[in-house]
Amino acid sequence: IENYTMEGWTYRYYGQEAPLYPFGYGLSYTTFRYRDLVLSPQVLPICANLSVSVVLENTGLRDSEEVVQLYLHWEQSSVPVPRWQLVAFRRVAVLAGRETKLFFQVLAEQRAVWAQDWRLEPGTFTLFAGGQQPGQKTRAPSEVLSARFSVAGTARPLRGC
Repeated sequence: IENYTMEGWTYRYYGQEAPLYPFGYGLSYTTFRYRDLVLSPQVLPICANLSVSVVLENTGLRDSEEVVQLYLHWEQSSVPVPRWQLVAFRRVAVLAGRETKLFFQVLAEQRAVWAQDWRLEPGTFTLFAGGQQPGQKTRAPSEVLSARFSVAGTARPLRGC
């Protein structure tokens, strides 16, 4: 192998073409609704972790499980990065007609980019939360919420945090 960029080889680097069966693809026996995506803090110091909460509601008639997925998108980076990157997921059982509030941590190291070493960069990011990848085309409806946050500070090596 001569091309180590993985461009065109994994879902993270497909460019404009979506994979046939993206991560999380599948059908459910019920429907879910996502709401109240909250990121804290909205402006993050360069080495800090991001706290995330989202409410998942089972709006169908059957008890079921959902795989809640969080993806990160860099608005601008000094080096090539994936269109979005899976940073967390959790399988959650929710009774019919009930809801649950989920909490996640997105670690600073999950925002790091490779530029001869792992580096953290300031900038604007979008976090997606839902039952599938952002922009996924499926027959089963599933919501994907998004929220933006900023990272403030000076770029630095990850090991410097």
